[in-house]
Amino acid sequence: MDNGASSYHRFLEGDKNALASIIREYRDGLVLYICSCTDNICTAEEITEEVFIKLYVKKPRFSGKSSFKTWLYSIGRFTAIDYIRKTSKLNSVPIDDFYSLADKEEIEHNYIKDEQKIMIHNVIQKLNPDYRQVLHLVYFEEFDTSQTAKIMHKTNRQITYLLYRAKKSLKSELEREGFIYEEL
Repeated sequence: MDNGASSYHRFLEGDKNALASIIREYRDGLVLYICSCTDNICTAEEITEEVFIKLYVKKPRFSGKSSFKTWLYSIGRFTAIDYIRKTSKLNSVPIDDFYSLADKEEIEHNYIKDEQKIMIHNVIQKLNPDYRQVLHLVYFEEFDTSQTAKIMHKTNRQITYLLYRAKKSLKSELEREGFIYEEL
């Protein structure tokens, strides 16, 4: 069992502090991943809170077929999709759109320290949502292809092809910005 799985198991047995350690361990990464789905840092923070509330209230079963992090990010993805479906039915402009992006920049700065990575991250935000998600999961969260496939509910082959297209799109976008990144 990895740390998240053992902490979750302790939480299910009644140790409330175990959930706090899960939140500390996975919150920032989950917020950034969900932000790649919603394109709004405030919404991503709300959805992340909802994910942890689901863990606390519903106590979903973790089967261990994947890593705990993969399982948690899948819950995050489904929660984000549900949120997007619900809010797309409403034709109002969320008040969060009027907030400053200072929170987003602060989280990104803490999470991504290197200037090149910040530029790449900003260019990634301009990409197709599936491209953003696959790049974020593989390169920022370091999931492998099979874990990414489970989170995004695609086959390994689809993820490989999606990753290839995402990297190609990212490279051309970076070149358009006047930046050449050797490792793409």
